[in-house]
Amino acid sequence: MRARNRELLALLAPSLLITAGFTALLIERNNLVSNLSLTYGAVFLGLCLVAHVVLRLRLPDADPYLFPLFAVLACFGLVMIYRIDDTLAREQAQWFVVGLVLFAGTILLLRDYRVLERYRWTIAAASLVLLLLPRLPVIGEQVNGAYLGVHVGSLSFQPAEFAKIGIIVFLASYLRDTRQLLVTGRRVLGVAIPPLKYLGPLLVVWGAAMLFLFVIQDIGSSLMFFGGFLAMLYVATNRLLFPAVGLTLFAFGSWVLYQVRPTIQNRVDAWLHPFETRIYDRPGGSYQIAQSLFSQADGGLFGKGFGQATLSISGPGGHPLPLLPAAQTDLIYAVVVNELGLIGAGALICVYLLAVERGFKTATLAGDSFSKLLATGLTTVFALQVFVIVGGVTKVIPLTGVTLPFVSYGGSSILANFVLLALLLMVSDRARREYAR
Repeated sequence: MRARNRELLALLAPSLLITAGFTALLIERNNLVSNLSLTYGAVFLGLCLVAHVVLRLRLPDADPYLFPLFAVLACFGLVMIYRIDDTLAREQAQWFVVGLVLFAGTILLLRDYRVLERYRWTIAAASLVLLLLPRLPVIGEQVNGAYLGVHVGSLSFQPAEFAKIGIIVFLASYLRDTRQLLVTGRRVLGVAIPPLKYLGPLLVVWGAAMLFLFVIQDIGSSLMFFGGFLAMLYVATNRLLFPAVGLTLFAFGSWVLYQVRPTIQNRVDAWLHPFETRIYDRPGGSYQIAQSLFSQADGGLFGKGFGQATLSISGPGGHPLPLLPAAQTDLIYAVVVNELGLIGAGALICVYLLAVERGFKTATLAGDSFSKLLATGLTTVFALQVFVIVGGVTKVIPLTGVTLPFVSYGGSSILANFVLLALLLMVSDRARREYAR
């Protein structure tokens, strides 16, 4: 069976999943079976078919499983958000449609993704400007001490979601030109030390990651960017020394900033001691992570059932008080564990792992250095974004403000990740076509 036919067949799974999800929600809420769930499933399948036609025409040899896997994540996110707030679900559905338009536009307008190499410095400068936008007065937004959002009129977005793609494009282009120079030079204790003029830009990237951490005060986002950089550096040089030194420098820089930034100290304290009263009760304390852990423990192995999680309680005057803050964004994974149990959450993680595996397979098949590094960087950043938010919710690392890709509510995330998917499929199409020759 040809690749696009396999993709077409695989797209039935997310459409059936969204139909089943909305059927379960309507039964739970209204105790009835409605044709509305079939309508939602048909509309979702129709939108995916439009994107499939674009892929069939422009990228006939692209990976047949990447788009269906992302579609599964998107439909699961729509159902979960609808379960939390149907108004937010309608907004997320609108962003999903816009994301598909951006996805198709990227594939149709960017005829050859390798042209991005010519504009690497422009892309890098634009990405840095995007990262600094949240700290600008008037438009910058601060949430729980971290500067991640920009608010212009009624529109709010997270520029870091788009900056991550630009930075990966820049690094892929730069490392393509300097990969050989980084493994040659004066040898000290048997280790080749590259010339400073080639090592310097890499140290600048480390410094930018530390500045990023200092400016936006969010360790998770900084880890996501710097981790992607180290993965690309390892693929470019095949030297474990560079990632090892990079991780050491990152750990040292994080420790220094922990000593001087109270916001970072509060996040780490909430991570280490989420149940201490002095931290639990204070503003910006550990209430969020503690409630997340309680919610996941309450779900157990099989979960409480779809739509059964208690997200708020009645407060003074009958006004609802959130029992699980930011359930539609930061803590949506906790809602998944509570309602579907560890088995359901594990299934969701498996979908992410399959998507990451297909991304790395694309990088393996790519013949030229830029394509290999680009696919590696995009896949690593995507994987680290999942790790950062799931790790934060489960108390593996300090909780951060990034979203769970395609599942959490957020227009910026879904738009940026659709562009990321489009670039991965473009690399995949070229790599698989050349590999088959």
